[in-house]
Amino acid sequence: MKIIFNLLIFKEIKMEKSVERGNVLASACPSRQILQHLTSRWGALVLVSLHSGTKRFSELRRAIDGVSERMLTKTLQELEADGMLIRKSYNTVPPQVDYTLTEFGAQASNKMFELVDWLEMNLGNILASQQNTVSQ
Repeated sequence: MKIIFNLLIFKEIKMEKSVERGNVLASACPSRQILQHLTSRWGALVLVSLHSGTKRFSELRRAIDGVSERMLTKTLQELEADGMLIRKSYNTVPPQVDYTLTEFGAQASNKMFELVDWLEMNLGNILASQQNTVSQ
């Protein structure tokens, strides 16, 4: 029920605010805050982790080494509010919560995954460049 309600709110907001295109370089543009959520330390890693499909909170926590429960919760709430993912909770003991990317979230995840893939492929060159800069 909560999932449907959140989606309806998201669709209403989308219909009410007919923004043609954002400008992240403008300080007042709402796209800047969304970009912050997507590219934050934990936001980017959540998008990469969910790229392979739905995960439970505990699976995300294990997959993203170093994230605290508090920061993961905050990040997931921000991404859910931005319409990037859907949170589905089950009335079980212990509680179970699943997170799945929306269509927008999947698009953002694909872009982030490409960036991470590029970074990992070029890590050696980047580290060498950093070493050269430090030694100069």
